[in-house]
Amino acid sequence: MAGPGWGPPRLDGFILTERLGSGTYATVYKAYAKKDTREVVAIKCVAKKSLNKASVENLLTEIEILKGIRHPHIVQLKDFQWDSDNIYLIMEFCAGGDLSRFIHTRRILPEKVARVFMQQLASALQFLHERNISHLDLKPQNILLSSLEKPHLKLADFGFAQHMSPWDEKHVLRGSPLYMAPEMVCQRQYDARVDLWSVGVILYEALFGQPPFASRSFLELEEKIRSNRVIELPLRPPLSRDCRDLLQRLLERDPSRRISFQDFFTHPWVDLEHMPSRESLARAVSRPTGMWRNKGMCGDVLSAPFGGEKTALVVEAVKKDQEGDPAAALSLYCKALDFFVPALHYEVDAQRKEAIKAKVGQYMSRAEELKVVISSSNEALLRQGTSARDLLREMARDKPRLLAALEVASAAMAKEEEASGDQDALDLYQQSLGELLLLLAGEPPGRRRELLHTEVQNLMARAEYLKEQVKMRESRWEAETLDKEGLSESVRSSCTLQ
Repeated sequence: MAGPGWGPPRLDGFILTERLGSGTYATVYKAYAKKDTREVVAIKCVAKKSLNKASVENLLTEIEILKGIRHPHIVQLKDFQWDSDNIYLIMEFCAGGDLSRFIHTRRILPEKVARVFMQQLASALQFLHERNISHLDLKPQNILLSSLEKPHLKLADFGFAQHMSPWDEKHVLRGSPLYMAPEMVCQRQYDARVDLWSVGVILYEALFGQPPFASRSFLELEEKIRSNRVIELPLRPPLSRDCRDLLQRLLERDPSRRISFQDFFTHPWVDLEHMPSRESLARAVSRPTGMWRNKGMCGDVLSAPFGGEKTALVVEAVKKDQEGDPAAALSLYCKALDFFVPALHYEVDAQRKEAIKAKVGQYMSRAEELKVVISSSNEALLRQGTSARDLLREMARDKPRLLAALEVASAAMAKEEEASGDQDALDLYQQSLGELLLLLAGEPPGRRRELLHTEVQNLMARAEYLKEQVKMRESRWEAETLDKEGLSESVRSSCTLQ
């Protein structure tokens, strides 16, 4: 075997070539299997003489954890071997390098690209969390990309990972200071929630180009970590409200106030349920048994049988459409599109992909027609309800809180009339309804309560309708930007140097 500085070691069955990177006790090489397949792998070589007790434990932990894991966003351990000098971990090869390099070559990532990556990381963390495994060293350098042409995140380097129940506390300092949770550094007492802090730092770096505690010296870094100051988010680039909300909840210094794992997985910006995956199409068309029998809006394009107990969203949408219930039909079409559009990321058969695109276009066109119908109906109801609304305002003169909430609702209606005001209008509707529902609960029986109840129902219907419009517009944008290679084109077009 060649020694250090003399090139890669020799390993039966493989040809080791370029060095991909090195860590505290390991060096990683690109390698080719000598078999006919010439499979490309990454081989992590650990020199036995470099191992102390702690690093032996880390290595054994990594092997134990990885050998039992199969997940599309976690690097696969294919095998491990050893000889008199080294221990070898034969890993899945990720040609795209690590996320740190990906971010730094682009300076910052657009929010839409960061969101797709965050969904993939959240998917891996959910898988680990369900098995009580904490990574404890989450950072961009430990997140690899399958390729640059069609990048998928792969969580790697489990040397610090631990089987950790949520109530466990550890006292060993682990990880990298820039990405460590404050409780890890300050108290040396922590639990699984440290991974959520690290996720927040990674997302912050992806969106703003550097981690929140970026410093010129370790002393400056330590001071920032130990500070009690709230982490402020830069105003530029502009981000969606959901994205900012998630960042602030992840970067909560107090772990007891930090977002929980469950709330993270279900947060509207992460929205794992609608994450692009190979199951997206099955979720959209799942039905009791068999294949689509009817043509038209349902079509026979999705001909592979998908199991499941749920009634197909599209079938229900068509049914409600035929029954003359446009609001219910529109809602169901929008829910179906939430699954159909992500399915385009993963469909590889060109004919099926084009057929799915055609169906997406068809459902969107019908949804637009229903939107016109509902909008006209809403306008009619708005006109009909004007007198009742004016009467409610008159009866609210002695109730400043009620009057103020009704004014916010009026501002929402005005904003809804603007061409690009849907999101602002939706925020105002939600703000108004939050207050009105509280007031309704405490309102005594009588005419004012009846009018308030009717107004709340009308506002909720308008807010729900508006929410569907925002989601449908996002689905249309995503469908239009996807090409034959799925995410790769949206990454290439969005990730230009800023």
